[in-house]
Amino acid sequence: MSMARADTTDSHDVADDPSCEHGEVTRPSSPYPEAAVERAASLFRACGEPARLRMLERMIGREVCVSELAAYDDEAMSTVSQRLRLLRSDGLVSRRRDGRHVYYSLADNHVAELVRNALDHASEDI
Repeated sequence: MSMARADTTDSHDVADDPSCEHGEVTRPSSPYPEAAVERAASLFRACGEPARLRMLERMIGREVCVSELAAYDDEAMSTVSQRLRLLRSDGLVSRRRDGRHVYYSLADNHVAELVRNALDHASEDI
């Protein structure tokens, strides 16, 4: 599903507009190092698949076991485990083992806010 942009701009780039006479353009410095930008992009890629995003959303404020996540969407445990492995490798979730059960939760409140903000933003005007 394609989402339309709320703001519309001309088809040409603003930098190509001859009426824009700002003179020499200086690039503002970023407070974030390149490594942080790369890591953030990796986090967005991990969240970028609907099933993984839904898993993250289901973990907001609580921990869940793998079998519970599998039951939500009637999926194989191996499929759920593979998704969780990717989310864990990107530092989005953490796990806790209790006997034969493994419980997952969001790594921290930043992840919960990221998921909430993304879903709230996507829900606007629907």
